[in-house]
Amino acid sequence: MNSLDWAVLIGYFGVMVAIGLWSHKRVDNVSDFFTAGGKMPWWLSGISHHMSGYSAVMFTGYAGIAYQYGVTSFVTWSLPIAIGIGIGAKLFAPRLNRLRSRLHVASPLEYLKNRYNIQTQQALAWSGLLLKIVDVGAKWAAIATLLSVFTGITLTQGIFITGAITAVYCTVGGLWADALTELGQFIIQLFAGVAMLVIAMSKLGGFSSLWTVWDKLPEGHTDPTAGPYTVTFLLAYLFIKTFEYNGGMWNQAQRYMATDSARSATRSARLSAVLWLVWPTVLFFPMWVAPLLVEAKKPDASDSYALMTEQLLPHGLLGLVVVGFFSHTMAMCSSDANAISAVFTRDIAPVFSRAARTWSNRSGLLAARLSTLAFLALSMALATQINSPAFKDIISVVIKWVAGLMGPIAIPFMLGLLRRFRRSGPTAALTSWAAGLLAFYFTNYNFDGSVKTDVALQYQVALPLAISLVLYVVIGFIKPEDTPERDALIEMINTDDGGPAGTAATAGVPTQKTGPEGTGVPEEVRD
Repeated sequence: MNSLDWAVLIGYFGVMVAIGLWSHKRVDNVSDFFTAGGKMPWWLSGISHHMSGYSAVMFTGYAGIAYQYGVTSFVTWSLPIAIGIGIGAKLFAPRLNRLRSRLHVASPLEYLKNRYNIQTQQALAWSGLLLKIVDVGAKWAAIATLLSVFTGITLTQGIFITGAITAVYCTVGGLWADALTELGQFIIQLFAGVAMLVIAMSKLGGFSSLWTVWDKLPEGHTDPTAGPYTVTFLLAYLFIKTFEYNGGMWNQAQRYMATDSARSATRSARLSAVLWLVWPTVLFFPMWVAPLLVEAKKPDASDSYALMTEQLLPHGLLGLVVVGFFSHTMAMCSSDANAISAVFTRDIAPVFSRAARTWSNRSGLLAARLSTLAFLALSMALATQINSPAFKDIISVVIKWVAGLMGPIAIPFMLGLLRRFRRSGPTAALTSWAAGLLAFYFTNYNFDGSVKTDVALQYQVALPLAISLVLYVVIGFIKPEDTPERDALIEMINTDDGGPAGTAATAGVPTQKTGPEGTGVPEEVRD
């Protein structure tokens, strides 16, 4: 990188900070900070939902998969996400929006204390928080790895720079800042991705390379599934991502909650699904043909895309592509930080602190911003250890840890929204959660903590979710725990009208406000 590239990069950081400061004017309370006050346009929510699912892992870990195995990187990653979000557009998106519009919550998990009980809410909140520290730590490490290729700075320095910039705009402007920066990041990535596509095609014979280059690539490069990414893995990944990208990742749930209505949330999800189906193919083509353009130095080829951009792009445009790397990671990390802050301040803190149950708007906002900073700091500290034996490498953390552990946390949260699972109560939720976590451990590790090497990847990520799902459903039939209050809550989430269902719900469920008393903590816990 030369001075022109640095100017582009520094200018980008400046714009992100400016957006955060502008968004600060739109944040008056915790509802604004966590759900944009329900005023976010559906198209902005959809773009934000799409962008907050990316990170620099796309340009490191998945670039390595594309380099080694070809089109399976698309078939077993973004295609299942697009299908899963499309399924959730009607199934989950409108119901998540009603959490805010009808129950008046600011955190996705606030409804769980009434849907199940406080113990279930706390189990999901704490386990999800710890998982997200690991997940975001992997993403900081990914972007720092790319930055080190271009600038030569150390991993720790790269983590600190990106984390500090992200901390400024997302703690000042909340979800509004996240969404607006993600819009800007989408535009930047649009130009950078198309530029990289055009230059890669020009090096391989022009536009015709889109259909003439395939027989020049390594054997099996066009196979839809390859290596450890088998058909079984694809089906398991589709199942996992349907839960994860429809709200199992709490930051994605916030995008649906931020729109003004259930219908807008559905439109938001459909836009995100279309973007996941189309846009990754533009980004992946240069990665698929990378074996013809560069020779990767790392065994997992995670440096292939960075090497390609460094060798092929002129200065200035190189800086724009580097900005694209940053944009994806900062989008995901900032949105995760906002979601974790919501869960901590709205779900965890009120249970342990009497003061948290009566926070004023000002105190609540301060707590939200401080908890956001704390989460970012912890994830950045962990990022410096991401390549240790405990975590192995970036892509294994993202695929194995997140995909394997997300299911047991998401099952009670997501299925608890649906009428069909109203019989499943606290026993089903806690048992399925605990069994899923244990299943993840014993499919990945031995009793002494050493890593298992004889279990296929698809089973490592799919078994925990499958076990959680089966137990959640079966226990609901064996030991039904539906009550009039829980049924009324579910009806509120599943209906928009004010008819009989709405009347019953209003009578049976306590209102969960966002003001000083808006913790939603039951009286027995407060006292």
